[in-house]
Amino acid sequence: MSADFSARVVLSRMQRAGLIAALVLLTVWAVLRPMTVLQTVVAIVTVAYGAAIVFRVVLVWASTRGEHLIRVSDEEARAVPDHELPVYTVLVPAYREPSVIGLLMSHLGALEYPADKLEIILLLEEDDRETIEAAEAVATADHVRILVVPESQPKTKPKACNVGLEQATGEFVTIYDAEDIPDPLQLRRAVVALRRLGPSYVCLQAELGYFNVDQNRITRWFALEYATWFRSLLPGLVALRMPIPLGGTSNHFRARELRELGAWDPYNVTEDADLGIRLARSGYRVGVLHSVTLEEANSDFINWIKQRSRWYKGYLMTWLVHLRSPRATARQLGWRGILCLNLFVGGTPLAALLNAVLWATTILWFLDRPPIMEEIFVPPFYYLGVLCLVFGNATVIYLNVLSARTMDRPDLLGTALLSPGYWAMMSLAGAKAAWQLVFKPSYWEKTTHGLHLAKETADVG
Repeated sequence: MSADFSARVVLSRMQRAGLIAALVLLTVWAVLRPMTVLQTVVAIVTVAYGAAIVFRVVLVWASTRGEHLIRVSDEEARAVPDHELPVYTVLVPAYREPSVIGLLMSHLGALEYPADKLEIILLLEEDDRETIEAAEAVATADHVRILVVPESQPKTKPKACNVGLEQATGEFVTIYDAEDIPDPLQLRRAVVALRRLGPSYVCLQAELGYFNVDQNRITRWFALEYATWFRSLLPGLVALRMPIPLGGTSNHFRARELRELGAWDPYNVTEDADLGIRLARSGYRVGVLHSVTLEEANSDFINWIKQRSRWYKGYLMTWLVHLRSPRATARQLGWRGILCLNLFVGGTPLAALLNAVLWATTILWFLDRPPIMEEIFVPPFYYLGVLCLVFGNATVIYLNVLSARTMDRPDLLGTALLSPGYWAMMSLAGAKAAWQLVFKPSYWEKTTHGLHLAKETADVG
């Protein structure tokens, strides 16, 4: 992979120099004209925040105008004779997952794909003897093999996937996480869809959902968020011909083009989102496949913060990496892609980070109405801020209500109305992501899976 696209160094020399110069100028200006600086910062933040809200509304609107999910019926999927199917490689990176390996093999065993055309590679880290031993006990089929990833840095999922891709023999390749339950026909659907769409489509992103939605309030919030993401926002990006930040699982690729692109960036902790942007910059298209892979929704607060802060950190990484050469990025992505990169990829973690500041400002205004607040918020931006507060929050809650409806889960309406509690969690994750971006950029904070199993055992006990 080209160093220009690698997150090994988050900020290039030019970016660091520009940031230092901007901070120096801002500091000097703040000393000379402190109120002007505050007014300018508030104005920029308010406009950017409002733009991000409008952008999401446009995406949802676009997703409702026509069918933007790629559908392959069960009959179409099963109609392809076995001998006409290509070899399909399934990469499964797992680290410290001994408790779910048995279930993983059961779920992958349910895939309706001929064994002689299926290659499953379990990617296990060299120092994870417990998971290796658990896998050796259950991975007995001829088409399943264990590939031990040698100890090296960075110890990340994308590095393991690159090791697996080097040995993959399939024409198509996909990734599943250790806890995933894929649609049994998903591989066949992907083959039919990619052949139908032609060579301009190099990747299909399957929908993701959760099998433990009802475990607690966090999992219900998470399920509503995923429904909005995969049923409204991503189809909206497809409808508007914008880049698609991929999810970390159930991406189906043409292997040759994936290798030519340089595969995954081992230093980016959301290698999937980064790869989606690189696909767009290379002129390839990505579709959203109507086939659901069920995952485990994070049910523990601390575990959720670890996972979400890694996602936000990776989105910020991706945003900064692709802004290293603004002219080249603009030329390759076009104005639509630049909007997506800034308002969606960069805007998602930045909005989460800023929410806490904006809410604190709002609470302070209603409690005390300090005179300085009236000076900071000059009239045009004050009214825009009020509009963001009322319309923006109401819109996001409405989207969650809409997701409850599309899921046919009216019982989640109360959870949708309690969304501000979830936003507070997002703000904490955003703050942690910003801190780690500076001090631990490529650190992959492990997310614990199998928490639903512990609950089920406790319930039975």
